[in-house]
Amino acid sequence: MEDRLQMADGLVPQKIVSVHLQDCTLKALEDQASNKQAQALQQNPEPSAESKPEPDVMECIGRDDPEVLGAQPTLGTGDASGSEPAGEGDRGVGSVKHCPLHLSSCHECLELENSTIESVKFASAENIPDLPYDHSGSLEDVADDIRLEREWRRVNITGKAPNILFYVGSAPQKSLGRFQEVRSVLADCVDTDSYTLYHLSRESALRDPWSDNCLLLVIATQEAIPEDLSQKFMAYLSQGGKVLGLCSSFTFAGFRVTSKSVLEETVQNLVFSKADQTQVKLSVLSSGYVYEESPGERRTLGKLQGHLENGNKDRLIVQVPFGTRGGEAVLCQVHLELPPSSSVVQAQEDFDLLKSSNIRRYEVLREILTTLGLNCDIKHVPALTPLYLLPATEEIWDPLMRWLGKHVDPEGVIKSSKLSLKFLSSYTSEIEINPSALPVVTDVEAFSSENFNLDIYRQNLQTKRLGKVILFAEVTPTTMNLLDGLMFEIPQEMGLIAIAVRQTQGKGRGANAWLSPMGCALSTLLVSIPLRSQLGQRIPFVQHLMSLAVVEAVRSIAEYQDINLRVKWPNDIYYSDLMKLGGVLVNSTLLGETFYILIGCGFNVSNSNPTICINDLITEYNKQHRAELKPLRTDSLIARTVTVLEKLIDTFQDKGPDGVLPLYYKYWVHSGQRVRLGGLEGPEVWIVGLDDSGFLQVQEEDGEVVTVHPDGNSFDMLRNLIIPKQQ
Repeated sequence: MEDRLQMADGLVPQKIVSVHLQDCTLKALEDQASNKQAQALQQNPEPSAESKPEPDVMECIGRDDPEVLGAQPTLGTGDASGSEPAGEGDRGVGSVKHCPLHLSSCHECLELENSTIESVKFASAENIPDLPYDHSGSLEDVADDIRLEREWRRVNITGKAPNILFYVGSAPQKSLGRFQEVRSVLADCVDTDSYTLYHLSRESALRDPWSDNCLLLVIATQEAIPEDLSQKFMAYLSQGGKVLGLCSSFTFAGFRVTSKSVLEETVQNLVFSKADQTQVKLSVLSSGYVYEESPGERRTLGKLQGHLENGNKDRLIVQVPFGTRGGEAVLCQVHLELPPSSSVVQAQEDFDLLKSSNIRRYEVLREILTTLGLNCDIKHVPALTPLYLLPATEEIWDPLMRWLGKHVDPEGVIKSSKLSLKFLSSYTSEIEINPSALPVVTDVEAFSSENFNLDIYRQNLQTKRLGKVILFAEVTPTTMNLLDGLMFEIPQEMGLIAIAVRQTQGKGRGANAWLSPMGCALSTLLVSIPLRSQLGQRIPFVQHLMSLAVVEAVRSIAEYQDINLRVKWPNDIYYSDLMKLGGVLVNSTLLGETFYILIGCGFNVSNSNPTICINDLITEYNKQHRAELKPLRTDSLIARTVTVLEKLIDTFQDKGPDGVLPLYYKYWVHSGQRVRLGGLEGPEVWIVGLDDSGFLQVQEEDGEVVTVHPDGNSFDMLRNLIIPKQQ
């Protein structure tokens, strides 16, 4: 139907919305239209007073409708009352006033008109303002109540993104910072392309009709909620609204918030019960308040519950249903919204406990949001972008272009078993990009990126051969495949490296996936090692050297030597011995007398989630030592890591394992560590070092030192270690 509707100025309606008008309303409109048409046909029309419909015509709207004629509930107080409070527009029929029936006062006509304007606005380049509603007549208020009663769930008829609203207090300056703080953590849990996150001020909460387009109201302020505002929130709940309280004084349904100063801003152990009755145990930052039920009040609660792991089992999270239309709230007195790096957290041991529970904190948050009706399955995959071919030094560019000219096919393509690279002087949006066919732009002058600074990379790269030629992408499937068609042909002095900001199909050890959020340093480096060399005879050491290079790249910077970054055998980068923040994946191919090795590496630089990043460690170090170390960048650290790796390889080739093991042992997490062989019930042994091939050596109870290998599991290579059979 839309395509058959003719409109002026070439506008195209996007959607025609039907609105039901009752017979009495239609008759009144027809009579009014007939009167106006008759007046227009008069040759000398005289001004006449605006005609008014008969009272019985006006009152037929809603007549005999029990939802209108029935008694309305009284307005609640927002505390322990079990009755549902009504919205501010709830009135009896006796308050209906007679008013003219035309577009500025008829709710049904207004809805039709505004829906039409909204549809035209989507198709028009003009900025057509919204028509204001005329609130002068109370008939519209009654119609609003009818519509709300009939809609079990609120529907966003404008087509705008569903709204999550945040009330964070009344103080303007303080509330803005608090809003950003709480918004940030929820944005990590939901798809911001599917939900819109807004600040709800006190004035707006009292004045604006926000409840019709609000999927979730987040109340995150410890200040007392004023009575008029509490009534608004309770009215929203009574309409089927969902509320998340984060360390807020807001409560209802027989619950009260009780202060326990001994818990205030302390790290406690929480036991959280999920909807499926499973439990999650985690360390949390307590607000210093707990929930208690009023004497004599017993209500049916939801399945989400959280209590402290103490003798009193203090209740810190409750799920409270409300009313008959699906309203419910999850109220929390733990700081799920605060990161471990928050200024509230002062002690190093508290930071460690909270950071170790950070993944579980997000698990609890997502469970709560999912229970409240939000979708936390973030499925947005960023679009792939073209690659850029970039030189680390100016002098390598001409030889590179000559080599490239000899190796591409007539269409400028180099193919491999995994993908094809099409080299182009420029890129336009018409050129297709897919995981198996990627364009590579060779115009260095056209390159720019907010996430990778070529000059900073060049300044920090001090190598003879590694990392000299860069394949860079903002978004690519995985850097591990990008060098596949080039690695066996390109001269070794043109050391290749692939760098990406995001990966859509990142690879880990075995069948594991590698998460690739913004702020993670992602690269794959090509290294050629002669078979008949110290390292060529001990290829497992390559992964150890790369892990060590990442740690040394940070801790060798002046004043950064005490940043607690470490290596975990065989290929992980850790914060202390607590949390992983990076890893290494090595694929090697022996061709003739040379190992061609692709070293994939990813480590968290500025992305605090889902675990921890290097800049978190720097922030915490500054807090504990009153220092002012600056945060680090991914581009500089990738270049520094490649530089350190080349030096470590040269040292290993010259001196063998003894040349690098002292530095490796300085940074590894395993000194004196106990592990069990074969499983949880196996004999306990002590880790003492690496053997000549790079495998772990352990000391058994009888004092014998033996070499152990992983059992092949993809989760923890220190679990289920086995002693290899003697050949």
